[in-house]
Parts: sequence; structure tokens; C-alpha cells
Amino acid sequence: MQDSKQRFSNRVADYVKYRPHYPAAIVPYLQHHYGFRVDLTVADVGSGTGILSQLWLAHGNPVIGIEPNREMREAAEVLLAGYPHFRSCDATAEATGLPDHSVDVISAGQAFHWFDVARARAEFARILRPNGWVLLIWNDRRTASSPFLRAYDQLLMTHTSEYAQATHKNHDDAEILSFFESGTGQLVTFENMQRFDFAGLKGRLLSSSYTPATGDPRHEPLIAALSDIFTRHQHNGLVDFEYDTKLYIGRLG
Repeated sequence: MQDSKQRFSNRVADYVKYRPHYPAAIVPYLQHHYGFRVDLTVADVGSGTGILSQLWLAHGNPVIGIEPNREMREAAEVLLAGYPHFRSCDATAEATGLPDHSVDVISAGQAFHWFDVARARAEFARILRPNGWVLLIWNDRRTASSPFLRAYDQLLMTHTSEYAQATHKNHDDAEILSFFESGTGQLVTFENMQRFDFAGLKGRLLSSSYTPATGDPRHEPLIAALSDIFTRHQHNGLVDFEYDTKLYIGRLG
């Protein structure tokens, strides 16, 4: 397995262009149920290229992006340059460098499964203000809701040796909810979807850290198999990527 802090360094362009954003419906849900206000400071931990940070910034929140991977962090700084309340930090979930009790909300989008959970929990508890919330979010790709998605998941199992180890699906709901103080954790699910032509599908595939990159002897067979799947399942030159966007929210005590 590659170092989790470096494994996306050669994937940044595809990640920016082809990874799904998060449903806009998350913000009004948090407003209604958790009093999510624009004056709350968010630490977005494992902020990557800034996809989740942008959701909070568009709402008006000050956001501190915590990201150890230089290439991803720099991409976020470009993407979010128009937001004056964004600050980018070269730091990790286990050592954010932030002052004690300095943020109201901590979020982690598509990142929590890379953390050292015990150390991250201690760090989150240190930087959160009293009664602060932690939001753990994934765009969870459906693997069996269509013939195309079943074939795509089988492609990953066949052609990518790290897929079974690297996927966040190795962590079930109960395990993730156990991160929170007992009785405070909740799981809410939102629908999400992307629609791709073949170029987009290829880019989405190659944005995943476990897929063989160009130059790897496994790369060309992987792309050939992807082309075959696309040809068999496309409709009017397009295929649908369906997700359940999972939002886990709770306190740390």
C-alpha cells in the first residue's frame, strides 16, 4: 500500500475534473437540524482539492483546509482562490497545528478512512470548541444498482490489486458511528449522481488511487476492459454513476 498522504499526487488533474461534488441539500439539512450558521468556523480535514471545503465556503463559512499532500493542497488553493475566508494548511488529521478549541465544526470528505483514528479523535477533541460537531462524509458509489455498476465494481476487483484494501467500504456504519460520543452519532443519506461519456468515465476511474496509472503494465488492459464495459452499457453515449452520499454527524464529548 502506498503512503496515504502521497497516493493521490499523480491523480490531481483527474480528481479535480471528475470526482463528484457533494449534494447541496446537505447545507439546508444541517441548518434545520443542527443550527449550521455562517459564522461557524469549519476545519475541513483531509481537504484534498477543496471539493467539500467549497460547499461550506459557498454557504459563507470560514474554512481552514488541512491537507498534507502538496499537489492536492495547491489545487485547492487555486480552486478556492476567490473565497477570502479560506485558509490552507500543510498539516494532518493527527496534527492539525490549530489552537485548542479554535473551530466549531470539523468535516472530512472522502478522507476519514486514511486517518489514524485514535490519534485523529484526540486531535479533533482538542481543536473543537465546546458543543462542536464532527461531520464525516462519503460519496459512496453504488455497486449493484445497475448492470453497469455491477460490471464496474467487478472491473476494479479484477484489475486493481489494492481496491479491496483501499476502499472506505471496509468500514461499516457501526464502526464509523463508534467514533462519536455514545448516543450523539447520526447517519443521514442523500442521493447523488454523475453522468459520463467514455472520456469522463476513464477520468473518473483514473482519479482513484488504487488504479494502475499510465506506464504501469496493467494500465492498458484496464482501459480496454473499461471500454468494453462502456460499450455494453452506455445509453446514447453515456453511463450513470450513482452514489449514496453518507453524512455521519456527532459530538466527541
